[in-house]
Parts: sequence; structure tokens; C-alpha cells
Amino acid sequence: MDAQFDMSDVRRLQRHLARSIPLVRRDMRAVVRRGAVNIKKDWQSNARSTAPKHAPAYPSSIGFDAASYGPDIYMAIIGPDKGGPQGALGNLLEYGSAKNPPHRDGGRALDDEEPRFEAQMALVVQRGLAWW
Repeated sequence: MDAQFDMSDVRRLQRHLARSIPLVRRDMRAVVRRGAVNIKKDWQSNARSTAPKHAPAYPSSIGFDAASYGPDIYMAIIGPDKGGPQGALGNLLEYGSAKNPPHRDGGRALDDEEPRFEAQMALVVQRGLAWW
């Protein structure tokens, strides 16, 4: 018995994915960038409320860089600029030392952003896969 298979839906899915993949890539970059901005702002806000009096410039040293590594990898690096005013205090303030407790300003900002980031990424993927 010969089995017959209708390829029309497979071809339709192929065309849809060919059109939607560039849009998904663009939208994912936007979500990563927005998440990085949110983390940076929350980290700065947290640092303003917890930074010691001797580190007033530390919150302003917090920024981010975003870069693309090929079409499917987009990454943001967020944190204090060690070359900026008081940016080198970042490790000590974030993680603490034997005499100073950790502040976790960046860690708390990252924890707060994680559910929002995941929800936005899920929406991007859902929109990219919706083809009916």
C-alpha cells in the first residue's frame, strides 16, 4: 500500500518561518536591549539607596554594552565601568568582603527583570510561530 503525503502545509510553514525568522531576531534584540536598560536603571537606583557615603559616583558608573555575535546571538553586558569614577568599587559593593556585606544591587535588579524578560521573549517566539 502506497502512503500519500500532502506537503502543502509543510511548504506553507517553511515560507512562514523564512519570513518570520528575521522579524523574531529583530524583536529579540529589542527585548535584550530593553532588559539591559531596565537592569541598568534598577541597579543604579538600588546602588543610590545602598552605596556608602564615600562612593557617591558609583551608581553613575553603571552602564551596559550590547553586541551581536552572528545572526542568532545578541548579548548585553551590564555593570559598573571599572575605568569610570568609582566603578572599580563594583565587585566590593556587589559581592562584599570580609569586612563589608554584599549589597547585591545588580543581583536584585537582575532578579526583578528576569520574569519580565522571559515573558517578552515568550511573546516574541509565540508571534513568530503563529502561522494559522
